[in-house]
Amino acid sequence: MAMKIRLARGGSKKRPFYRIVAADSRMPRDGRFIEKLGTYNPLLPKDSEERVKMDVERVQYWLSQGAQTTDRVARMLEAAGVVGKTERSNPNKAVPGKKAKERAEEKAAKAAAAAEAAAEE
Repeated sequence: MAMKIRLARGGSKKRPFYRIVAADSRMPRDGRFIEKLGTYNPLLPKDSEERVKMDVERVQYWLSQGAQTTDRVARMLEAAGVVGKTERSNPNKAVPGKKAKERAEEKAAKAAAAAEAAAEE
C-alpha cells in the first residue's frame, strides 16, 4: 500500500482548514485516511504557534514505514526540523526570452548613445 502524508481540506468556503493525515495514496484528498497527524490553519499569522500543529513522533513513525510526503507537508516538516532540507527544482521561468533580451540591449544602446551625445555638448 502506497502511503502518503498529506493535507486533507476542511472548513467552509473561503475559510480553509487542513488536517495533516497519513492516507493511502489511492484515496481521495478529503476522503478516508488512516491516522490524523496534525492540523494546519493558513488563516493564522505565519509566526503563530497554532498555525501548524503535528504529532512529530507519529510522523517519524510513518516516515520510517515508507510513507512519502507531499511538497507542502515536506516544507512544514523542514520548518519543524523533522527532516533535512531538500533541493527543489526551480526552473528559470522568470528569465526573459530572446526577444525581450534583444529589446533590452537595444534600449541600453540607445541610452548609452544619448548619454554620450549629451556629454559631447
